[in-house]
Amino acid sequence: MAFTVVIPARYGSSRFPGKPLADINGKPMIQHVVQRATEAGAERIIVATDDMRIADVANEFSHVCMTADTHQSGTERIAEVIEKENIAADSIVVNVQGDEPFIPAANIKQVASNLSNAPQCVMATLSTPILESDDVFNPNMVKVLVNAHKEAMYFSRSAIPFERDRMMKNRQSADPKLYFRHIGIYAYRAQYVKQYVSYQPSALEQIESLEQLRALWYGDKIHCDVADAKPPVGIDTPEDLARLLASLG
Repeated sequence: MAFTVVIPARYGSSRFPGKPLADINGKPMIQHVVQRATEAGAERIIVATDDMRIADVANEFSHVCMTADTHQSGTERIAEVIEKENIAADSIVVNVQGDEPFIPAANIKQVASNLSNAPQCVMATLSTPILESDDVFNPNMVKVLVNAHKEAMYFSRSAIPFERDRMMKNRQSADPKLYFRHIGIYAYRAQYVKQYVSYQPSALEQIESLEQLRALWYGDKIHCDVADAKPPVGIDTPEDLARLLASLG
């Protein structure tokens, strides 16, 4: 199964400017992401950025595609890459964020394989069990509901499902075993990315600030399975990175 990995990488970040270039054990963060994609067996790897500082560094170890600085999402940036790089319509493209240096290669390969084996779906993504009650109510941890066919029913920053018997008594009480956190990795067929960006943004995606809800709004199916490997801790600030590196010894 052949697939292309596109790595959107932005320099601007209110909490961590220049994050893709942060040093991790002597290498910039973006290089670690490229290495994970290589380990996953990607046929082609493209770093997509709108900043020459990132491009100058990434050119040393990856193909780089310069993109506009007006995109509102990683998917929009990938649509430009597909056009510029002439990626075939039936190609599987995996969106791996440029600030995920420790993403397991197994998960990159898994999401591509899942899409390949689910022709009824236009996208594929992953989830992981939530272990702590507090995380159920954390709006930064997106929850996902999946049906019997491993298709996403809805994504939300709220606690879904709502446990009526428990939560009617105590709104901040939850059984973590009922909840799954969405992991922000996506696989799509190249032709669908073009279709996705042609849609008008939906009310739900704007309310929740979750771009994947646009696909569900228009009736498109998203495959969602539990990740084979434990996902990494998110790196949103320099302090997050320092703590993670300290934990790794």
